[in-house]
Amino acid sequence: MEFCPKCASLMQIKKRGKDRVVYVCPRCKIEIERAVGRTVHAVQRTEERVTVVAGTASKLRTLPTIDVVCPKCGNTKAYYWVVQTRSIDEPSTQFYECTKCGHRWREYS
Repeated sequence: MEFCPKCASLMQIKKRGKDRVVYVCPRCKIEIERAVGRTVHAVQRTEERVTVVAGTASKLRTLPTIDVVCPKCGNTKAYYWVVQTRSIDEPSTQFYECTKCGHRWREYS
């Protein structure tokens, strides 16, 4: 695939020989002759590494917290996330998880 150096249009093949190819720009009519060579494609393989977090580090939470009272234990901090559980014209559902006892509940907006 060649592009015109003047107008950047995709050039078309005009003539193809055993060791030469002539490209022509459909817009500018510029012709470029190129030698035909072998194309080598290199593929780099990478190994995926999976990190397993265990023990006390597995309790690490990345969810945001909010000040809300847990209905089970009365704690005032909870993790929260929002999910669109109903149709798009309905408000989303807020889920909470108490930071102390782990109780989960939801509130519909």
